Amino acid sequence: RARRPRPPRRSPSRSFSPTMLAVTALLALEGYAVSHSALRPQSARVARPAKVSSIEAKLRVAVVGGGPAGACAAEVLAQEPNIETFLIERKLDNAKPCGGAIPLCMVDEFNLPMDIIDRKVRKMKMISPSNREVDIGQTLAPNEFIGMCRREVMDGYLRDRAGKYGANIINGLVTKVDVPKDVSPSGGKYTLHYTNYAGEGAKGSEGSLEVDMIIGADGANSRVAKAIDAGEYNFAIAFQERIKISDEKMEFYEDLAEMYVGDDVSPDFYGWVFPKYDHVGVGTGTVVNRPAIKQYQDAIRARAGDKISGGKIIKVEAHPIPEHPRPRRVVGRVALVGDAAGYVTKCSGEGIYFAAKSGRMAGEALVRLMQGGTRVPSQEEIIREYIKPYDKAYGPTYAVLDILQKVFYSSNPAREAFVEMCESEYVQKVTFDSYLYKRVQGNNPVEDIKLLFTTVGSLLRGNALVTPDVPFSNPVESKKRL
Repeated sequence: RARRPRPPRRSPSRSFSPTMLAVTALLALEGYAVSHSALRPQSARVARPAKVSSIEAKLRVAVVGGGPAGACAAEVLAQEPNIETFLIERKLDNAKPCGGAIPLCMVDEFNLPMDIIDRKVRKMKMISPSNREVDIGQTLAPNEFIGMCRREVMDGYLRDRAGKYGANIINGLVTKVDVPKDVSPSGGKYTLHYTNYAGEGAKGSEGSLEVDMIIGADGANSRVAKAIDAGEYNFAIAFQERIKISDEKMEFYEDLAEMYVGDDVSPDFYGWVFPKYDHVGVGTGTVVNRPAIKQYQDAIRARAGDKISGGKIIKVEAHPIPEHPRPRRVVGRVALVGDAAGYVTKCSGEGIYFAAKSGRMAGEALVRLMQGGTRVPSQEEIIREYIKPYDKAYGPTYAVLDILQKVFYSSNPAREAFVEMCESEYVQKVTFDSYLYKRVQGNNPVEDIKLLFTTVGSLLRGNALVTPDVPFSNPVESKKRL
């Protein structure tokens, strides 16, 4: 079977000063921070174990969840002729509530066609708590952009591609996972129970599937994660309305995205207006005050004002988003990827690229370890070949953005300073380079020192300019975990 050629790996910079790391989080539009270490080359092979007995049937891997993480994992596995791959997705036209922004490097790295990109954003407008507006994007080259996608379009394309490579796609909802008592390589099989919606009738029919391994890509409410006792994590609620506005008003958002900060739109995140194919996505999110999400959504619509007035709400979406990786991402012969694993960055909320990347890395790790479908890998091997390289590459990103969210989204004065700092061309260039290519280009010690003093000055001015945040309390809801 012909294999899709893979693009060459780039060797990202490993050098980060503290201020450079701070810069990479300043434009928090669907993810602006990267710390990327060189990964193990794809050609690397694990040591071949002692001879195993011949296997009459192909080894089976089930990928539960058909978003970017699951589809990219299934695509890799399906290209191995001696592995039988199943991709189970409950809703093939699912439109996850998501800003839908993808970095430019993802287009090449994952061979995405331009026709799944609705808009090429080259300008952004950031609006502070005092409604100060800062236009950014002047450092972008003519061929550089942030891609805006509808998830139902992009996810569908990735799933279909996995199917063309040989993945068996099941339109079903996994309701239960039976875990064998022995999860070692020589243990029993996992049994997936699911409702199959491929036939006629809204209720569907019951089905089951026995497999040797599972990749859980079934989102923040992952049933796979619960079945293997992967542990809990804190989560945000993202809320988005798709609003159809007039053609004249849509022209304003032709290649422009907006980001609003302030405790009126979110006490710990940001609100957005992102252009889609023929409408805008207007939304917000929060971790610390989830019960007030509709109040914050009303506020982001009010802040956008006349630019979206008279628009018709054509779809309302809400979804939990993980705030940190789960305590256990590999248990036995089950690996978690994407939101199910907790791969969403703080401060920015970027998850699409990291979902696709984790799915691909997990799939590649299993293919290497299974050695042509002749063996079943152990938990320790999967951790070594998938989790450790992923954490080495992206762990610092999650840690740094966690700190920066606490600094810049903690109060209105800090948010005001955040927007002021984004006027700097140096901040814009380093941030866009970090986001678009998942690497930081050219540390400049002089500019770093200038930025440090600018940050302090911005924070002092922010304290003098804006009103404090309105206090709130939800001691019960804030303790809930997924």
